[in-house]
Amino acid sequence: MPTIDQYLPDHPFFTGLDAATTDLLAGCAMNVHVRAGEFLFREGEAADHFYVLRHGRIAIEVRTPARGVVLDTVDDGDVVGWSWMVPPYRWAFDARATQDTSAVAFDAACLRGKCDADPVMGYQLMKRFVPVMNHRLQSARIRLLDLYGDFVD
Repeated sequence: MPTIDQYLPDHPFFTGLDAATTDLLAGCAMNVHVRAGEFLFREGEAADHFYVLRHGRIAIEVRTPARGVVLDTVDDGDVVGWSWMVPPYRWAFDARATQDTSAVAFDAACLRGKCDADPVMGYQLMKRFVPVMNHRLQSARIRLLDLYGDFVD
């Protein structure tokens, strides 16, 4: 398995970033492993990381009084977590591993500091996260319409 600093430049999410920027990002990163059934994060908790999945699958869920509802799934190479960018930095959803998962976790406080110090880098990250945010919100919308569309007049 390549090291984080070897992995990032070849990952599509980071395409177009120069080596100095991916090195800065790698300095905020560490490898993590989550077993099937464990939560990567829970709604309402501090959003202190974002993740790039190396291997595995994560279900993005919303809690209801009866159960969790899967809004989207994230697989190898996908990015999980954008709440670290939006004050008050709390997770908007749950993220549960549906199979053993390895990921690169990026420390949010470290990244926010680097983005504040280098607004160009911050903008480059924002441009990469906005499509992720849009995709997650559209997936949630479609899933909720599937579940509750019959109840709407």
